[in-house]
Amino acid sequence: MTDWNRMTLAGFRHRLADGELSPLDWWMACRERINAMDPSLQAWECLAPEPAIAGRDDGQPCPALYGVPVGIKDIIDTARMPTTWGTQGYHHVDGSDMDAAIVTQLIRLGALPMGKTVSTEYAYFQPSRTRNPHDPSRTPGGSSSGSAAAVAAGMVPVALGTQTVGSIIRPASYCGVVGFKPSHGTLSVAGVKALAPSLDTLGWFTRHMEDTRTLFTALTGSDPITPLEGLEGVRVGLCRVPSTPLPSPDTTAALEDAATRMVALGAHLSPVDLGPSFDDLVTHQRVILAYEAARALASERARFEASMSPALIALLDEGQDLSLGRYWQSRQAADRAKLALAQQFAERFDVLLAPSATGVALEGLESTGDPIYSRAWTLLGVPCINLPLHWTLQGLPVGVQLIADRYQDQRLLSIASALMP
Repeated sequence: MTDWNRMTLAGFRHRLADGELSPLDWWMACRERINAMDPSLQAWECLAPEPAIAGRDDGQPCPALYGVPVGIKDIIDTARMPTTWGTQGYHHVDGSDMDAAIVTQLIRLGALPMGKTVSTEYAYFQPSRTRNPHDPSRTPGGSSSGSAAAVAAGMVPVALGTQTVGSIIRPASYCGVVGFKPSHGTLSVAGVKALAPSLDTLGWFTRHMEDTRTLFTALTGSDPITPLEGLEGVRVGLCRVPSTPLPSPDTTAALEDAATRMVALGAHLSPVDLGPSFDDLVTHQRVILAYEAARALASERARFEASMSPALIALLDEGQDLSLGRYWQSRQAADRAKLALAQQFAERFDVLLAPSATGVALEGLESTGDPIYSRAWTLLGVPCINLPLHWTLQGLPVGVQLIADRYQDQRLLSIASALMP
């Protein structure tokens, strides 16, 4: 009996090569699990038909993701599946003329789309119908609600997400999975519905660190990433931006647990205060988000305003009232902070350890949670990864995030792998 939840992408590839499994086996196992579980979780907007996949007998190695089932967030264009952009039907596209660039890339690598995962409305804050796999009375987070929940529930090994505020890191923390946001611009967002183009970043969810490394290598063409066996000589800064609010006891426990593990592996850990100017980045991120969203969704608002949520309308109103000068002021502040943070990394730290969320997933489905601990890092375009290292006595996950300087994604993944082999 195959334990699909323990299966890694590399393990599946090896078993395909040995003839132990066929290319559709994982996809079919995932579809059976979805059929059994999804009515209670509602992670899927729509499901793909069974794929036609030909066996390979040409003697050539299989593509890196051959036969791997993948969930596609419902703000990402697909030619063979509808896209609703999380609007629950008021904006519905039967199928785009073309797949988004990332979907084309995945298919070329042999991946098999499982379906479209539920997103919040235009990837903003209006809660979706998806529920948390660990406690259906709680939120899975947002906006990549369905992707995080589907991976956590074993419905797919991989699902795409996007982050404009905290939409990968927070749901990964709430659902207890690995969530990776690469450096801004690493993956093409062509065919992904824009909310704030200078912030929007494609990433993904997995259950295994090894799978995150495999995906990064496959999607970027990078050299294979060697995981560190220990953290001797690695400089870790214990950091919170903003410095307030104080984390909950659960988040504090998660940080302390991660810090203890890192020190035991040989890391040098020290607290870091990036200064009051970094606290201001939360405000600057909000300004940039609102200004760009008001323009990115101008056509949608003109046609569908009556159906839009009050929260989205409030954001667009806020952005419409902002001046170009105020927007540029925030962009300039972000540019200065990027340089200052790069200097901090060069002189003092390899990675930062920080909260992923304010605590466990919130009870109720009225909110997707507060993204306060992701706003600054998203604004700065740095790579971030949520690690599900801590669980409460009630069985709820509380993640922590590791953060590296821009374009140090491979180094970040190698360090994270020492914490989560």
